[in-house]
Amino acid sequence: MSQSLPDIAFFHELATLASQETLPRFRSLKASQIETKPKEGFRFDPVTEADREAERVIREHITCHYPEHAIMGEEFGLSGEGPVRWVLDPVDGTRPFLCGLPVWGTLIGLLHHERAVMGMMSQPFTGECFWADGSQAWRSDRQGETRLSTRKGVSLEQAILHTTAPEALSMHPTVRFAELTESTLMTRYGGECYALAMLAAGQIDICVEFALQPYDIVALIPIIEQAGGIITDLNGQRAEAGGTVVATGNPDLHPQVLAILNGSR
Repeated sequence: MSQSLPDIAFFHELATLASQETLPRFRSLKASQIETKPKEGFRFDPVTEADREAERVIREHITCHYPEHAIMGEEFGLSGEGPVRWVLDPVDGTRPFLCGLPVWGTLIGLLHHERAVMGMMSQPFTGECFWADGSQAWRSDRQGETRLSTRKGVSLEQAILHTTAPEALSMHPTVRFAELTESTLMTRYGGECYALAMLAAGQIDICVEFALQPYDIVALIPIIEQAGGIITDLNGQRAEAGGTVVATGNPDLHPQVLAILNGSR
């Protein structure tokens, strides 16, 4: 059976279908519609009807058009096998979703022989979409499309640093994040997948994220790489498996950041 790759228009179809499930529920969920699921190291890991229904419609559309492709999603796990695998997080940033903050997004990633080659992050409330088509990275909003490019020529002392959950630092005491904050211009928190998209757009220079699963990062890897950035694990290896992930917009910063985090500088 053929294992053909989709074009980026198909990703946009998936994002539109997901938005039809997420947007009507954004800022309108009741407490009874929020559940928590077990996750090691986290007191509260929420899931909502929006998460499940958005993943369901994405899966159905993929299966209809590419029945030979495998699918891995946060809500419904892995189905199928083969060299092409979709990796989905229907609402990355469920916590800000519950708080009415528009820094969540729908993540749609594509692995080919275990390497992230295409990806999309859709933020339908703001009307923004970030994607990588296999060679270049792009952003669209209500004003049109622009090509993404990370910020180059930035020194470590000028860099803007981001991590989503500072409470995760206590679970990773060997990672020298405090030393990194002291070496950079400023540190911001809480941006979820939107912060990584902003790194690809040249607004943030360094992102360090902890305890990621593949569905948290696969879609974002090609967006960052095809915008000119670098994204790896803490050991400088590819980041598709998740864990502690480090992204830099200026490739020259990456070895410096890894050295500080690993305590080898």
